[in-house]
Amino acid sequence: MATDGIEAVFMETRNWGKGAKFLQALGFELEVTAGDGSGVFRNGDGAYLVLVEVPEDREPAVQVALKVADADRFEVDPVVEVVTPFKETHYGTREMTVRDPDGRLWSLQAPAGS
Repeated sequence: MATDGIEAVFMETRNWGKGAKFLQALGFELEVTAGDGSGVFRNGDGAYLVLVEVPEDREPAVQVALKVADADRFEVDPVVEVVTPFKETHYGTREMTVRDPDGRLWSLQAPAGS
């Protein structure tokens, strides 16, 4: 079983307000925020973008999450290094982390209970 494209992009920012305005200027709409320096944006039917504020002394990172229909049926090809197997998250999904040949981490995201 393969992945089903990009589910989300997780982006860190040093300034939530400026980052949010930048995304909105590019056509993204804020769908959800808890007012804590994080929020979920979407542009049409595309992948969602999660923006999270981090401290000034931290280099902002970006992580791509690939969509998986069913975590229990997903088979990892031997060329893929699994860092953490699928586990439940606090936000209602199951996630696995893998590392690509250049050392970047990728998230694979499936619906909870799948």
